[in-house]
Amino acid sequence: MAEKINIFEENSPENEDEANSGFVNESYEELIKHLETDGYIQTPVIAEAFRKIDRKDFVPPELLGEAYFDSALAIGFEQTISQPLVVAFMLELLRPKPGERVLDVGSGSGWQAAILAELVGETGQVVGIERIKELAEKAKENIGKYGFIDSGRVRIVVGDGSKKMENEPPFNKIIAAAAAEEIPESWKEELVVGGRIVAPVGQSIVVIDKIKPDQFETKEYFGFSFVPLVKSKN
Repeated sequence: MAEKINIFEENSPENEDEANSGFVNESYEELIKHLETDGYIQTPVIAEAFRKIDRKDFVPPELLGEAYFDSALAIGFEQTISQPLVVAFMLELLRPKPGERVLDVGSGSGWQAAILAELVGETGQVVGIERIKELAEKAKENIGKYGFIDSGRVRIVVGDGSKKMENEPPFNKIIAAAAAEEIPESWKEELVVGGRIVAPVGQSIVVIDKIKPDQFETKEYFGFSFVPLVKSKN
């Protein structure tokens, strides 16, 4: 059984409405400072990665004025770029390390994949999977601004993130930006022993650690809202 933890009891926002209201920040640094002050960014290496990957490079042109708001923003096709506090919270739970391979499910505009690329470094790799071709192309364009596509540190593929990726070595970490009804078994299969999954399920964030090939430990952090993970019809 999953251990259940209410994020709004452990962090400074007193309730879900406050956490979802979003700060209106005038600069990216101000946004990051808010995330640090409220405890969503706790690790210096994650703070550094956030600072290097400007959110403004990943939002639609018409929303540039809102790029530093602590809120989810529409990126088309009924999808969003996630709220910064949620990205920070999930990355702190994921704990990506240099040299690791990370699967980013539902890459959207590419912001989280680019931050992950900073965290895994030159010896690591991020594979982003996005079911909407137009968003995948936009993610490549956005991430390409940082040289991660040309270097091979990030690969974006079009596909169904709920299914196992063929011809891929196992991943050290798996993170998802859209909520599934349950964690797909395929993710557990393509995770190394000692690896971790951080993903939304319903209105919760679930953390799964692979202890042995057939043994997993689960924690659940509830009180969030996500777009659904949409599977292909085939």
